[in-house]
Amino acid sequence: MTYRLAIFDFDGTLADSFPFFLSVFNTIADRHGFRRIDIEKSAHLRHYNTRQMMEHVGMPAWKLPAASRTFMAMMKESAGSIALFDGVAEALRHLAERGVLITVVSSNSEHNVRTVLGPELSALVRQFECGMSIFGKASRIRAVLKRCGVAAGEAICIGDQGTDAEASRKAGVAFGAVHWGYAAIEALRTAGCDVEFFTPSELRRIADL
Repeated sequence: MTYRLAIFDFDGTLADSFPFFLSVFNTIADRHGFRRIDIEKSAHLRHYNTRQMMEHVGMPAWKLPAASRTFMAMMKESAGSIALFDGVAEALRHLAERGVLITVVSSNSEHNVRTVLGPELSALVRQFECGMSIFGKASRIRAVLKRCGVAAGEAICIGDQGTDAEASRKAGVAFGAVHWGYAAIEALRTAGCDVEFFTPSELRRIADL
């Protein structure tokens, strides 16, 4: 299968933002009235899907948009300290050189995504679809397909959470699961994935799949 379009999630897929997420989680929890987590014992949370995580901390769905806005605002203040995973920049350049269209669909803000990517890599991105609910990615993926003029069967969505797998399935595109993101790979296999990427450098393989 030859993929003409790569649709990337951002946090935990391109950007190593999980440490920042943990560092601000309890502040956000206090502000929006859900339970704190024990940061020192947070590794097991990688095996929770998003809904299980929300249930674990007692966050009702109606609080998610406000909590997400707080996270994005806090990240905006610290975006300069958040790095891409090693190998991501080279992989994006390789895909662009091979003619693969690069897009980003993220619940994070476009400002934060562009800041962390930097001007050079941002210029390689054909389209940004940002700021939606983590449960609302499927419609954004469909919008990307339409605007890029690419059939669903010629696209692959790459992400690190079960919600990415779910959105990919709803939009009819293949899902590539990364081993280095927020969710454990076992959880992503349960959610369903077509391809696995063991290291960020392996994202270069998208051009050859």
